[in-house]
Amino acid sequence: MLELSVNESLILRQLQPEHAPALYQQMDTSRKSLRRFLPWVDYNTHSDHTLRFIEMMLRKTEDQEAIAFGIWYQEQLGGMVDLHNWDHQLEIAEIGYWLGEKFRGKGIAVNACKALISFAFESLRLNKLEIRFALQNERSAQIPIRLGFAKEGILRHSAKLHGQYVDTVVMGILKQDWKH
Repeated sequence: MLELSVNESLILRQLQPEHAPALYQQMDTSRKSLRRFLPWVDYNTHSDHTLRFIEMMLRKTEDQEAIAFGIWYQEQLGGMVDLHNWDHQLEIAEIGYWLGEKFRGKGIAVNACKALISFAFESLRLNKLEIRFALQNERSAQIPIRLGFAKEGILRHSAKLHGQYVDTVVMGILKQDWKH
């Protein structure tokens, strides 16, 4: 299991099957706020769904297509951060993240993303990372801004949230521009 130590309070641990109940519980406790911008929340109704997600991400890690980390803050699993849509030819991947409600507003997501970005550029030798989010998700927009990502554009009607098309903001950062 891969671990990335962020600071004395924060560590990223590659998600493993035994983490499924705690990760599901954190998502379920924050379901109402998470579902606003994460449509998969409605389909994750039991810890077995979270287990299947973790198992899928482990297979994708073996194939070098994705990797998912749990975010542990003060030894509590508070959410997750991942790399997905990993393209080896272009050396690019997307970052996704979410935190349970009681872990928000403490800089945890920014610091977890910093660690993941450094890992992606230094260890995985990626050249570019992107973060995509619904245009209306102003809270999530603050994370890539604080990390130095540049707004690359808006993809119109590129996602569907609860039956409605929404625009997606694409923000990116190049390895050469990363200042950690």
